[in-house]
Amino acid sequence: MTQHDAQVRIERDSMGERQIPHHVYYGIQTLRAIENFPISGLKPLPPYVDACVLIKKATAITNGELECISSEVSQAIVAAADEVLSGKLRDQFVVDVYQAGAGTSHHMNVNEVLANRALEILGDEKGNYKRINPNDHVNYGQSTNDVIPTAIRIGGLLALKRTLYPALSGVIAALENKAVEFQDIVRSGRTHLQDAVPVRLGENFRAWAQILQEHETRIKTAAQDLTVLGLGGSAAGTGLNTHPQYCDRVAQILSELIDQPLRPAPHLMAAMQSMAPFVNVSGALRNLAQDCVKISHDLRLMDSGPKTGFKEIQLPPVQPGSSIMPGKYNPVMAEMTSMVCFQVMGYDSVIALAAQAGQLELNVMMPLIAYNLIHSIEILGNTIAALTERCIKGISANRDRCLAYAEGSLALVTALNPYIGYLNAAAVAKESLETGKSLRQIVLEHELMTAEDLAKVLDLEQMSAMRSTQR
Repeated sequence: MTQHDAQVRIERDSMGERQIPHHVYYGIQTLRAIENFPISGLKPLPPYVDACVLIKKATAITNGELECISSEVSQAIVAAADEVLSGKLRDQFVVDVYQAGAGTSHHMNVNEVLANRALEILGDEKGNYKRINPNDHVNYGQSTNDVIPTAIRIGGLLALKRTLYPALSGVIAALENKAVEFQDIVRSGRTHLQDAVPVRLGENFRAWAQILQEHETRIKTAAQDLTVLGLGGSAAGTGLNTHPQYCDRVAQILSELIDQPLRPAPHLMAAMQSMAPFVNVSGALRNLAQDCVKISHDLRLMDSGPKTGFKEIQLPPVQPGSSIMPGKYNPVMAEMTSMVCFQVMGYDSVIALAAQAGQLELNVMMPLIAYNLIHSIEILGNTIAALTERCIKGISANRDRCLAYAEGSLALVTALNPYIGYLNAAAVAKESLETGKSLRQIVLEHELMTAEDLAKVLDLEQMSAMRSTQR
């Protein structure tokens, strides 16, 4: 440790004074939080830090324009915010995820870092809060109670735009490409894990693409709730200590900063109290996760084997699959996908519990909601992107295996129902199962249909073709 690193500064708050290492940019309230909450080692997620700093930048610009703080102080806070947004000082946001209710500890961490860096920008010393104060200047007209629910909204929007939406677009395109590649491959359908009528392998992939496209739409619809802000409500939603023009102006500036339309809530108190927007988005994420689990399980089943399973498709091997069995490869990308999705479902349950745990003018469980929601978005997006690149794009089909299963399925007898009746068809299926004879052989032996008609009815290409629908 250098001599400079060993130096300390003295900071004071309402509870007394403490020594702060001179090299750090956080202050006394952050230090108390570090001491109080040595819980998980989990630190605030980057989109959440970005969201808080963007709010501080927007409020500093607004308060400077409205002459609530001096232009010099406003510009210094904005400059400090821009440095953080560029990636600097990220190691200074140190408060554990499990912390003081409502997020006051993290909020003050942000206020202190920006205040101290702004002081340096002005050529002053860290800790000279008479010139720039974390509460009086960086936090002018604000409260944890309106900043944190706004930060969850902004953080969620940033994470969706950066991570989940690109991943969904990528996987949908990859699945559509596979649908075209596999369109002429016929395989046996399966319901209840039993033989069913034939389908096209390409349509399986196209169905998955459609499912994920619909989830993307649902999530984007739910995310509209995040664009309505309670920022400006101050401590309890009344707007105490804010300029009359502050609320509209800060929403406008934030919209410009994140390039998304935002607007003040029609009732600031309602926007600050209710966690419903986060529950709504989390529910849409859980819904997506549930279908991603189903798709990942389908991939594993269709790739099962290689000798004793379906092995209708081959997932690309990406790593050895066993520490003892040579030559074994496992569907690890699909397995990982399910694990992540289970975590997202768990986060959703926690968000629902936390959302109903507010009292009167405040929900004190917001730090937990913030972490769980943004983390869900990030891990889902990263997972889908990895599954796309490391699995879906490299899938190949075992055409002969698919066709053999389709031709050997007893469910082909379903196509005979209109021609020989359900009971005769059932008898044919039973005899085929008992004797090992093919359906074609039995139908012809019993003279239930002519060979020509039977060939038309049991045409796998026609049987597996999708019927057109109006869109």
